[in-house]
Amino acid sequence: MGQRGGRGRRTLFERDSELAAVDEALGELTGLRPGGVEPTERPRGALLAVAAPAGLGKTSLLAEVRRRAAAKGCTVLYARGGDQEQGVAFHVARQLVQPQLAGVPEAELRSRLGSWYAIVGPALGLCAPADGATPDPQGLRDGLDWVLTHLAVRRAPMVLVLDDAHWADPESLSWLGAFAPRAEELPLLLVVAYRPEELPDHAEALRGLPGRAGRRPLGLEPLSAPAVARLVRESLGSHADDAFCRECWAVTAGNPFEAVELTAKVHDRGLAPTENGAHLLRDLAAAVKGSGLIARLERLGTSTVRFAWACAVLGTEISPELAAAVAGLGAEEAADAADRLRTARVLTGVDTLEFVHPLIATAVYRAIPGGVRVALHGQAAWTVVDAGLGSSAAARHLLETHPDGDGWVVKELRSAARETVRAGAPEAARRYLARALREPPPFEDRAAVLYELGSASLLTEPATTVNHLRAALEEPITDPALRTGIVYRLSQVLAHSDRLAEASETLGRELSRATDSRVRLRLQAEQFMWDAFRADEPESPARSRRLAALADRLTGRDLTERYLIGLRAWDATLRGEPAATVLRHAERALAGGLRWAADEDRGFEVPVLVALSFLYADRPGRTEELFVEGIADFEHAGWHGGHLSFAYTLLGYVRYRRGRLAEAEDFARAGLRRAERVGPGTPAHWYAVGTLIEVLLARGRVSEARSVAETYAFGAPFPAAVVFPDAQTVHGELLLALGRTKDAAVELAAAGRRLEPRGIRNPSWCPWQLHLARAEAHDAPRAAVVTARSAVDRARHFGAPSAIGQALRVAAEVSHGAARAELLEESVSHLERSPAGYELACSLVALGAELRRTGRAEEAADQLYRGLDAAVGCGADGLVERARDELAAAGLRPRPLRGAASDTLTAPERRAAGHAARGLGPAGIAAELRLDERTVVRLLSAVYRKLGTDRSGLAAALGE
Repeated sequence: MGQRGGRGRRTLFERDSELAAVDEALGELTGLRPGGVEPTERPRGALLAVAAPAGLGKTSLLAEVRRRAAAKGCTVLYARGGDQEQGVAFHVARQLVQPQLAGVPEAELRSRLGSWYAIVGPALGLCAPADGATPDPQGLRDGLDWVLTHLAVRRAPMVLVLDDAHWADPESLSWLGAFAPRAEELPLLLVVAYRPEELPDHAEALRGLPGRAGRRPLGLEPLSAPAVARLVRESLGSHADDAFCRECWAVTAGNPFEAVELTAKVHDRGLAPTENGAHLLRDLAAAVKGSGLIARLERLGTSTVRFAWACAVLGTEISPELAAAVAGLGAEEAADAADRLRTARVLTGVDTLEFVHPLIATAVYRAIPGGVRVALHGQAAWTVVDAGLGSSAAARHLLETHPDGDGWVVKELRSAARETVRAGAPEAARRYLARALREPPPFEDRAAVLYELGSASLLTEPATTVNHLRAALEEPITDPALRTGIVYRLSQVLAHSDRLAEASETLGRELSRATDSRVRLRLQAEQFMWDAFRADEPESPARSRRLAALADRLTGRDLTERYLIGLRAWDATLRGEPAATVLRHAERALAGGLRWAADEDRGFEVPVLVALSFLYADRPGRTEELFVEGIADFEHAGWHGGHLSFAYTLLGYVRYRRGRLAEAEDFARAGLRRAERVGPGTPAHWYAVGTLIEVLLARGRVSEARSVAETYAFGAPFPAAVVFPDAQTVHGELLLALGRTKDAAVELAAAGRRLEPRGIRNPSWCPWQLHLARAEAHDAPRAAVVTARSAVDRARHFGAPSAIGQALRVAAEVSHGAARAELLEESVSHLERSPAGYELACSLVALGAELRRTGRAEEAADQLYRGLDAAVGCGADGLVERARDELAAAGLRPRPLRGAASDTLTAPERRAAGHAARGLGPAGIAAELRLDERTVVRLLSAVYRKLGTDRSGLAAALGE
């Protein structure tokens, strides 16, 4: 049975189980059990999905959800998808969030949203897009996640209701679909309703949203005959007889919407609800929908029909003034038409009009003759622009018009695309620009439109982007800046698609025709950069010589010159030139500033390479400073996809090189999670997986490293781009750790044959020789010694203590006799002057073991204890076990820990660690502590470093 509502609210018949699920979810959300005041264990969010065909009462059920939520003191966010608004980016997101923030003064809004203001503000319609870098889709979704999480925590408990989700725009739906699982970690109930048979491709994520009914969406059934009878008697009076009520059920098939509309028609006709009038019901029911509805509409008069058509074209939240202008009616005539449509139960509302039901809106729109519909959309576009609503509001209408060579249409679509790209919706911009291209644009603007179209497709369809940009270059271009801009963007997308040779050739062709000296210098810088990443570059030594000759005479007066100097620093790193040379050029490159996100056309590659040059030269502190600044640049620009994946992965690699392995693993996994959003097989994926495997091997978790490699198909064929750590070398190291020494030797020798001709001989950057020497030691011991000595010579030439110390340790490992201890002692001496904590721990344990074997027990104990302490501090679990085994073999026990490491935690670190130990993820911890997720990640990294453990060992480390 349904429950009788208050005034103006209809009874919901046969929806008791659905309402019970709603009450249960609201009880868990508010901390009160349904029907009482007894508190639940802990307020908890949830997901409810309602899936049912049109007319079965989804909207009525959601209205009751909103009413009950408000009665329990919940903040309610509401949005509704619209058939005509599906192409309007973030239409649903704006409906949800704008009412909560639109009235807040700008200064307070900036303060409340912080760095997210410029990223999410344009998408939510809170501010105009700012000049500068545009956010990537992932960055914008992260910003929207933060805003919704912030609102859910500040205005808890919160209920978010989305009706007609099958008509939601792709941008909003992809965001909510990804965010939805987090609702259970927040004081947030998310309720979504949709028609399952009308879900478009971009809405498929909805099918996976868990509902309360057995973890499936709640389904609504047609009403039974008794329920329809109660509905009829509620509307028409208790004197409605059984035959009449049964016929109402028969002609509506139990559809609640049709039954309600039918009773309204019976009331309007003054028909007695008795068996004698039952034969008229079928005709009345036909007028509720489809052709019957249209015939009824046509009887209201031509001007009323045109007004209804205009409303259908405008969609939802219809302005009567705009509808009148689109219909071509005067104010009085339009007001009369609106009155007639309200009386006919087609429209509702006064200041803002809506169709009584989406089924009516759809029927009216589909009834508009094709030519008239196109003309009305064209008139609507002109009207909204004239009303000052902007190009973006007009663009969806222009998409429905026929191409006609109209320059105004092209101008508005290009303007809308610029706004949409800056708001973080490149796919919508691509639709607008593709339509502008079909108009077509004026001949002189065609190349610019193709360039803008290619730029909009950059992140989603790189192959299409290449085609558009190449087509743009074939057009006659009078603006030199436009031409070089197209070339830069084309080379960028080719490089990011692992087509580095084509990127270099594209720049080379343009270089041969460029006459301006500064343009030529910029083209050279771009070509040098992509050549530096080519694993198959045929003339690497010659390119190095040209780069050195050019960069050494530059002063760094502008960004192009500083990029060239930075590339010189990186080339010196790869070639193993003295570390002092590397550092000198790296500092020169930074002298005038190298921003990571200052210019989308520049990319972030060179600033990253400069930062890493410091790392390999044993200045990791400087590297981390630059990475912190760079990540801040990325976050400020809203670049949270591949850019942050690279940054987190490489920051993890920096921590690995410093021997902070627990933090390194956290960062590498964070980078991998973001790389998975970008897509498999991308450079970001290779970087993240390679770094994670390297870290796991250092931690002694060989089986886990093998599992990661298998999961992500980490092996041949390796990418055409240079990645670091070098993927082939890491794969060889993994084979070696698995005991497959022959396979490892083959793989590592192949890596050497690939790198040697390019002049890449720095063991600090790629220690392929060191791993090869270890692989050769069993079957070719003499070759192993030669290989290791060569690596030592190269390390000494480079001069970084960490590189020398690591090479000396491997040389000792493959050597025999008294030389082993001497090499290890020298290794320790160098590593003690380096930041390489893990490498020092390895050498200390190796030295202690060698001293024990040669009978120098007292010295051995000292080195083993030092090595054990260092290994524990690094989080190198496998090395810890080896050190303990060596101590046991020497008849010694590990020293007890001095004091509790957990005593060093700050209060925020301890709170974050406690929640993590109990199983909460970063999002849940952020909600509990009312912090943003990035702060939580940083707190946990500090915890793992101080405790020398990872998440699995937190509870024990904290004594919980």
